[in-house]
Amino acid sequence: MRVLVYGAGAVGLGIASCLLKSKCQVDVIARENTVAALQEHGLIRTGIFGRFHAEPATFGSYTSLGQIPTEGYDYMLVSTKSFDSSAAAKDLSEYPSLFGPGTKIVLFQNGWGNAEAFCSFFSRDRIYNARVITGFSRPQDNEVTITVHADSIRIGSLFKRDSSRLADLCQAIAGGGIPCETTHEIAKDLWAKMLYNCALNPLGAIVDVPYGALADNEFTRTIMNGIVEEVFKVMTAAGYRTHWQSAKDFLSVFYERLVPDTAEHKSSTLQDITAKKRTEIDALNGAVIKLAAKYDVEVPYNLVIYKLIKFIEGRSI
Repeated sequence: MRVLVYGAGAVGLGIASCLLKSKCQVDVIARENTVAALQEHGLIRTGIFGRFHAEPATFGSYTSLGQIPTEGYDYMLVSTKSFDSSAAAKDLSEYPSLFGPGTKIVLFQNGWGNAEAFCSFFSRDRIYNARVITGFSRPQDNEVTITVHADSIRIGSLFKRDSSRLADLCQAIAGGGIPCETTHEIAKDLWAKMLYNCALNPLGAIVDVPYGALADNEFTRTIMNGIVEEVFKVMTAAGYRTHWQSAKDFLSVFYERLVPDTAEHKSSTLQDITAKKRTEIDALNGAVIKLAAKYDVEVPYNLVIYKLIKFIEGRSI
């Protein structure tokens, strides 16, 4: 299986490590410093699923698509930040030789709206989404640490395409250490993650604590409850569904299982702010606010959280 990983942040390196452990042919597109480290030291994975080291000669690493000699990938896995979706789609579209008739693009990204960005450049038949609730961090340019894991990676189509076509990719990822499965209900999974991320990511960044501390405090619980209730209202107004019938049902699972499973994790939003990078807030609470305006739903909790993150982000970058 030939796979291109476009974007070698923590998630991209984590998924690449699984594919390499399963003996797939993998090429990685990354920034110059990451490529230099990968070419010199290889890819190192540590954390809860064990240590794995892929030697530099076992995979390709490049700073641009024009450097790649391979043609006709089976899969292209996009793990860039959500705000780079349109740029990534455009870049990939300019290299048709990298695509075969059956090449599938799988978006390993946070938030809502990434698939729409890719639809501007590619047929819906090619585009799939992945839902990831696994915590990754990157202590070194060529190293990824898996810190927490709440549920299997799920991959499917928002456009009612046959998800069984991705079984070999899921098998390779699972064989490399992280449980992964196909689904015919990826929209429900993505909205479940939106509920989770919109409540935890920005608030954890604002107060600089791990997820478990947010759930242990009555004041932050009140804020998270408000965020979740608003997201649920917007999701429903927009015609989407998730795995729970009400915000109350979700919050029960949220506090009893999802947060405890990731209690020690600090949010990617906090990691971005600490690294003085742009956050993905526009694809999280920002996407909720955008949909809320379209369907005339009031979302005061999401608005306040969004504006606070924008303020902090503006001072840090």
